[in-house]
Amino acid sequence: MSYQTIRCNVTDRVAHVDFCRPDVHNAFNDALIYEMTDLFHQLDSDRKLRAVVLTGEGKSFCAGADLNWMKRVITQSFEENLKESNTLANLFASIYNFRCPVIGRINGAAIGGGVGFVAVCDIAIAAETAVFSFSEVKIGLVPACIGPYVVKKIGEGRAREFFITGERMKADKAHRIGLINGFVTADKLDDAINGLLAMIKSSGPEAISVAKRLVSSMPNMSESEYKPFTAEMIARLRISAEGQEGMNAFLGKRKPKWVDE
Repeated sequence: MSYQTIRCNVTDRVAHVDFCRPDVHNAFNDALIYEMTDLFHQLDSDRKLRAVVLTGEGKSFCAGADLNWMKRVITQSFEENLKESNTLANLFASIYNFRCPVIGRINGAAIGGGVGFVAVCDIAIAAETAVFSFSEVKIGLVPACIGPYVVKKIGEGRAREFFITGERMKADKAHRIGLINGFVTADKLDDAINGLLAMIKSSGPEAISVAKRLVSSMPNMSESEYKPFTAEMIARLRISAEGQEGMNAFLGKRKPKWVDE
């Protein structure tokens, strides 16, 4: 997997994915959207993969849309813009719905659409120096494609506030509103990420995948829908190979096989 705008290194069942456009603060363009889409499609075929860590090269995480790309976008027709916007929306959906946990290592600024990559991560830990802003309104736009995932993270009330103001916030405030799961000093960021990865690897991979689906599906269900949905889910897991192994390991006071795989 050789790309120009991103880099991926799979080590010990974890895919480490970097935005690698530090000269433009890892701003994304159509090439990055295409390459990231292709990467997650490729990673989905690696059945041994346990997690993905997403970060940025250099001082920034992702500064939103690339200015040179925007210069071209403003000259495009509605149909051309719609096509590119759908491609971006599909990318966010593919990351959000990825079967393995996606961990955001937010090493620096996440601005505009860059905050979308934070929002689609299952867990996001930031350096305390990172800043965040839904800056789209400052140039007459809105955080449209990222909107559904941000609202899921921080709720409608907070989303209204920050989508309207475009306020630039620090990591502590991003944590208070639920946009990120935690923040640490920059020199402790890797330790925090490694701690998360250790916890993930100690849990059943199929159970984690189902847990993601459980959390994303339930809020949209009525009581008559979620009761049979959840009952069938746990019944299937109990008789699955992974569920049987996990329960037998617990009862036998040993580690389940996936811990040492």
